[in-house]
Amino acid sequence: MGISIDEAIRQDPPCYSKACAIQSCIQKNQFDESKCQGQIDALYACCAEFYRQKGADAKSVSCPKPNLLDLKIRQRKEERDNGGSGPLFREAKKR
Repeated sequence: MGISIDEAIRQDPPCYSKACAIQSCIQKNQFDESKCQGQIDALYACCAEFYRQKGADAKSVSCPKPNLLDLKIRQRKEERDNGGSGPLFREAKKR
């Protein structure tokens, strides 16, 4: 298990370990993002709590801006509600 959200928020930059966990997972799984959904959710949870504590003007290189984070969280919820567990964004088909 990784570090807690509270610990991750206190990092410099905030939530950095959660972002690194995504990169490690994606590399370990031959860039199959669908196998790293838990890590992505953990980053989004960390960033949401970071903004809740510090305000919408806070900044972290590890976190999307608050409006984009809200959109991504909504998209992930819709994906789960529709029975999917794969990545939010499908790779474009190559011609």
